[in-house]
Amino acid sequence: MSDKKNGIDKGLIRDLANILNDTDLTEIEVEQDDVRIRVSRAGTPQYIQAPMAGPAYAQAPAPAAALPAAAAPAAADNKNAITAPMVGTVYLASAPGARPFLEIGTTVKEGQTLLIIEAMKTMNQIPSPRSGKVTEILVNDGSPVEYGQPLVIIE
Repeated sequence: MSDKKNGIDKGLIRDLANILNDTDLTEIEVEQDDVRIRVSRAGTPQYIQAPMAGPAYAQAPAPAAALPAAAAPAAADNKNAITAPMVGTVYLASAPGARPFLEIGTTVKEGQTLLIIEAMKTMNQIPSPRSGKVTEILVNDGSPVEYGQPLVIIE
């Protein structure tokens, strides 16, 4: 008897769920041929058929001051880039309309809050791992971020 129905491999989903349990991850995603499967502790698996032009979640429209497309790849190679420790939505201030935690040119101290990443309805303050001057902010307020994505450059 097959665990595959309508092109969805239920055995693969079970394997991914077991990996979540074994590793204490909160989410895992795999892409195979034209199917992307995301298993998360926060909800139900998502199945997305091709074409896969973007992420599995709906993205908020980019603000008018959106970052240029070339900025992210260059920043990924920068040794001074602070990267996202988790997947979520980034906020540059403590509340809507509040003053941002940092601006370009701001001097930050080690441990100072740089921004907030909301993950699974939890607001996680992201502290600076070192002191220095903010030379670039690579994300827009309210935008989704991936694990390891460069967020800020501190020289």
